[in-house]
Amino acid sequence: MRYLIALCAMALPLPALAEAYNRPIPQAQSATAEFWFAIASIALIAALVLVAKLVARK
Repeated sequence: MRYLIALCAMALPLPALAEAYNRPIPQAQSATAEFWFAIASIALIAALVLVAKLVARK
């Protein structure tokens, strides 16, 4: 039991030796990603307009 307590006491400082967190550098969007984002944005706006017209009828 003493060895277990000694091992736990020795293992406690180990997390303090962890490496600092390095934030990832964001990558630039490609032209393809921007194209599909534009298409999705237009589709979302069209769907919102359609829903607004359907709700306004009632």
